[in-house]
Amino acid sequence: MDVTSVDEVLMCADPRSWRPGDSWLAGGTVIYSYGTDITRGAPTRLLDITGAGWAPLAWTPDGDLEIAATCRIAELRALADDPLPGGIPRAQLPGLDVIPPACDSFVASWKIWNVSTVGGNVATALPAGPMISLLTAWGATALILRPDGRRRRAAVADLVVGPARTRLGYGELIRSFLVPAEALRQRHAFRRLSLTERGRSAALLIGRRTSDRSLRLSVTASVFRPFVLDLHADHGQAGRRRADRPTLADAAAWRTAIDAAAAGTGGWYDDIHGDPAWRRLMTHRLGDEILAELLPGATGVDGARGRVTGDLRMERTSA
Repeated sequence: MDVTSVDEVLMCADPRSWRPGDSWLAGGTVIYSYGTDITRGAPTRLLDITGAGWAPLAWTPDGDLEIAATCRIAELRALADDPLPGGIPRAQLPGLDVIPPACDSFVASWKIWNVSTVGGNVATALPAGPMISLLTAWGATALILRPDGRRRRAAVADLVVGPARTRLGYGELIRSFLVPAEALRQRHAFRRLSLTERGRSAALLIGRRTSDRSLRLSVTASVFRPFVLDLHADHGQAGRRRADRPTLADAAAWRTAIDAAAAGTGGWYDDIHGDPAWRRLMTHRLGDEILAELLPGATGVDGARGRVTGDLRMERTSA
């Protein structure tokens, strides 16, 4: 679709060039499909960052993964199968196993995969944005360039605050995302559900086992913004004050926690891809399955063991 409000398109990745009426362009699959910038309104100039020359993917000396905002979905998807630097055995980074189902959650053709970017998906901030889901689950932080020349970092889970709404300020630009090595070394579980076969995500949950008796659960698509819950198989010290106790990794406690989180931001998401009440029930179901998979026998949801609801699966790498 033509973006009829645009007078000029520039190749530019410098926030100091930003002026009122500008929109960043990083692939443009949403801008061109809607005919406008759904996050800011009709733009008069598009600043195309795809020619910035940023390396799509890079490994730091500490083993962290840096993903450029301009990294295309096809390039990220290839990482799941490419050899790792330094001959690291693939099985040492099981967190990479969640890349394929996350990319598949676009439910898009290879043409979209070769145009759409990781940064663009996050900045658009749609509830069903699969890169928001993936980066939130990994505990990734965004490096943000500011018009005054300074830089800041923000957790992806905190950067997205609602449908098409972020905490990006005037002229700010996402440069890259940093994924901690520790997250990639931890085991993950993935669940996604759509109202129709291969439809837009109505609920997408990713769990990451952080210790023998704890996990971090990210909830997206069924809620207005990403939520991250740290769940533990026990409260730890019996004498701790109730307000300091972590959320128990059992069905009643974690469901109460996500219900409260959703209620605090407007409830469960509602659009043609799923009724709020149904999304809530499916979120509960998928979360129970993740708890049973990552902490078997310790969560009180053993009835969900072996059950895999949804239309996308995560294949684990053994090599």
